[in-house]
Amino acid sequence: MIVEVTVPSPGESVTEVTLSAWLKADGDYVRKDEELFEIESEKATLSVASFVSGKIEIRVREGETVNVGAVACAIDTSAALPESVVAPAAANLTPAPTEAATEAESIASVAARKLMAERGISPEQIKGTGREGRITKADVLAFGPREAEAPVASDKAKTAASQVVAEPLFSRTTRRHKMSSLRIKLAERLVAAKNQTAMLTTFNEVDMSAIMAARSKYKEQFQDAYGAHLDLMSFFVKAACEALRTFPAANAIIEGDEIVYHDYVDMGIAVSAPKGLVVPVIRNAESLSFDRIEVEIDRLAGRARGNQLTLDEMTGGTFTITNGGVFGSLLSTPLLNPPQSGILGMHNIVRRPVAIGDNVEIRPMMYLAFSYDHRIIDGRESVGFLVRVKELLEDPVRLLLKV
Repeated sequence: MIVEVTVPSPGESVTEVTLSAWLKADGDYVRKDEELFEIESEKATLSVASFVSGKIEIRVREGETVNVGAVACAIDTSAALPESVVAPAAANLTPAPTEAATEAESIASVAARKLMAERGISPEQIKGTGREGRITKADVLAFGPREAEAPVASDKAKTAASQVVAEPLFSRTTRRHKMSSLRIKLAERLVAAKNQTAMLTTFNEVDMSAIMAARSKYKEQFQDAYGAHLDLMSFFVKAACEALRTFPAANAIIEGDEIVYHDYVDMGIAVSAPKGLVVPVIRNAESLSFDRIEVEIDRLAGRARGNQLTLDEMTGGTFTITNGGVFGSLLSTPLLNPPQSGILGMHNIVRRPVAIGDNVEIRPMMYLAFSYDHRIIDGRESVGFLVRVKELLEDPVRLLLKV
C-alpha cells in the first residue's frame, strides 16, 4: 500500500513552509516513528516523523517552499525490510570505522552526512543539536570548513611540497545561499521596527558590584535548593518587571487608535539559535520567583538551541530583554520587537574606574540601553524606567522587598 506523508501546519495562520532538510534519502527503507524531514516556517523549525514503515519516495526537493498539506513523500508499506550486506572485498580495502564514528554517523541526517563527506568532516567532531543528539545540516554548516581537520599529507607529498616555491593565491569566489523563511521574516520585522515606529534609545550604566557579590555568596545554596543556576538574567527580569509596574507605558502596544496596557508581563528573552535570533517568552514573569525564572530561561534556551521551540512559545511577548554582553558588546542600540514598545539591552561587564563619593574605585560596570517607541513613551518615562532598573540592580534587596 502507498501511504502519502503531507506537510503539517507548524502553527495557526501559517500557510506555507520550506522543506529545509531531508533526513532520509530517496529509496531508503524507513521505520515507523523515524524522522523523515525538517520544515521551517517564519517562526520555527520542526521535524516530521513517519507513521508507517516502508520504502520512501521523495516528491519535494530540499529547500523548496510548499503549501501546508502538500505531499512531501510517499511510503510503500509493502516493501520488504532489506538485509544489510557488507561485501568482503570492500571490507578488506576499507578500514573499519571506529565505534564512535559508527555511532555518530548513525545519528546524522542524510543531508548532514553528504555535507560532511564533501567537507572532509568526521561526525565525531560535531555535536548534534537535533532531537536525541542528531547531527543536522545546520550543525555541519555552523561547524564550518575551516574547523575541520586537514588530512595528513604523506612523506612523499611533504618532500615534493618543500621543493616547490608556491606563489600566493587569492580567492575571489562567492557563495549564494537561499534565505530561510525564519531569516526572511526576521529581516521584515527589523525593517518594520525602523520604519513603523518612532524608535529612540536612552542609555545609563549600572554598578554590578552588589549583584556579583550576591551571586558569589549564594549561588551554591541556590543551586542546592532549586537545582538551577543563579544567573544575571533573572535579576534583570525581576528588575524590569518591577520598573514596568511604575511605567506601564513601556509594557503597552498600539492597536489602531488605541493603546493596550498589559497588567501582566510576558517577558521575551532574545536567544541566539542555530537558525538565527529567536525570542521565546516567559509567561507572567512578574509573578515568578528567581528560581522559577531561572528554570524557565534554561528550558526555553535549551529548546531554542535544539530548534524545538513551538510557535506558542515565541508569540505574545509584551516586553523584551536582549543580552549582547555574551558576545562581548560594550554598547549597542537594540531594535524593538514589534508590536512591543520597549526593549532593554544588557551589555558586557567591564571593570573600570568610577567616582564613588570623593574617591575613585574600580567597579564592575555595565552599560544599559532602553529602546522605546516614542509614540507611546515620552522622554521622562523612558529615562525614569531605566533609572528605576538601575536602582533595583544596584540594590538587589529591593527586588525581594519590592520597594
